[in-house]
Amino acid sequence: MYLYNSATHKKQEFTTHTPGRVEMYTCGPTVYHFAHIGNLRSYIMEDVLEKYLRYAGYDVNRVMNITDVGHLASDADTGEDKMLKGARREHKTVMEIAQFYTDAFFEDCRKLNIKTPDVVQPATGLIDEFIRVIQALQEKGYAYFAGGNVYFDTSKLERYYIFNDHDEEDLAVGVREGVEEDLNKRNKNDFVLWFTKSKFEDQALKWDSPWGVGYPGWHIECSCISMKYNGEYLDLHCGGVDNAFPHHTNEIAQSESYLGHPWCGQWFHVHHLNTNTGKMSKSKGEFLTVSLLEEKGYDPLVYRFFCLQSHYRKALVFSWENLDNAAVTWRKLIDRIAALNPDDGPVDEAVKAKYEEHFRTVMGNDLNTAQGVTCLYDALKAKTNGATRLAILDSFDQVLSLSLLEKAAEQRRKKAEQAKNARTSGGYTVTGEGDPAIDALVLARGEAKKAKNFAEADRIRNELKAQGIEITDIPGGATWKRV
Repeated sequence: MYLYNSATHKKQEFTTHTPGRVEMYTCGPTVYHFAHIGNLRSYIMEDVLEKYLRYAGYDVNRVMNITDVGHLASDADTGEDKMLKGARREHKTVMEIAQFYTDAFFEDCRKLNIKTPDVVQPATGLIDEFIRVIQALQEKGYAYFAGGNVYFDTSKLERYYIFNDHDEEDLAVGVREGVEEDLNKRNKNDFVLWFTKSKFEDQALKWDSPWGVGYPGWHIECSCISMKYNGEYLDLHCGGVDNAFPHHTNEIAQSESYLGHPWCGQWFHVHHLNTNTGKMSKSKGEFLTVSLLEEKGYDPLVYRFFCLQSHYRKALVFSWENLDNAAVTWRKLIDRIAALNPDDGPVDEAVKAKYEEHFRTVMGNDLNTAQGVTCLYDALKAKTNGATRLAILDSFDQVLSLSLLEKAAEQRRKKAEQAKNARTSGGYTVTGEGDPAIDALVLARGEAKKAKNFAEADRIRNELKAQGIEITDIPGGATWKRV
């Protein structure tokens, strides 16, 4: 497998510290609000990556944090704590906010077929571990105490900037929300490992420490959580491209200083979801959620399909028109799969293996999900029976996770039910949702049309429309549905 590595700025063969096993870490949400669909694009692509690695035969241990303390309004350690901000907004405690939005995040993940990581660790559950590592960094000379806080000293590093090929906007993440100068820092890039007096008055969560009562900085949590559950050697670290600086840069600095050896070999960054006005963010008010998509009538898996049609290293432009186009393509794909006969067997294992090998080739080339989707259409056109084509599609869906066979089976059931409930009169057939009263009205409309009594036909249509019934004329009859 070949993946682009943000740390080396090139596509390279993916290798692991322990052959056949992947220690994988993905930055989790700060649970002060709902995740917007831009956040969830990263989790979708990370989910596909994890599932592809398993598909390719790796044993994967995926770890994710939940940030429920320490993430300030600016990623550069300024402003108020995001968790406290959420608690004030909703007049709840910080932990109530954390639990509510953690549950909401995983519910969104469920709807998008995103697998829960093997380990999920809230930051508040490892405070002692953070303190232990910060003490060790201080003993090694990489951290200092000033103004009531503990800072990491970036001047001790031979190289601080790792991800230097990102856009200026990405590199400015730490300052774009208005940074207050911290006079306690020895160097402008130094970052907080532990807060005490600074912003202490407003902090709802605080713990005893060797430096006084306080709370951890944001960056230390990911390093400590990964080292606890992934071990000293991390194979693959994932996140959004806006995490590259300063968050991931600071993770590398503190982890390698603590360990005394290289920490993570592969960095995987997913690019932004943009709107016509720029990058989607909560601070701009462009707050599109999975629930909002559902309210507008979209299956959440349409959004997953939309994301898979683009490469993870390209900015993806969201618009309702683009999502509508994806929805149409999605429905047509399900229609084609539903038309296959699942009992048209047996499965030709040789043909299936050939298509799986091609799928591994395209997906193993920097996780090319657009080509992975193309493989679905290749399978539909395969010169083999329906059962084999369905088996191939099911195999690919272990990675793409679009619930293709389930959606197709559901459609077959609906069509069978419609056929069962069809009403016929004088060669005019009505199919609907199994309501005899509505069927009778639609049949009466058909008879009125046949008699050229168009006024009566229009009257019946309007009566049904007032009940929320939509009629579609088809050759030899009509179909109806509630809208």
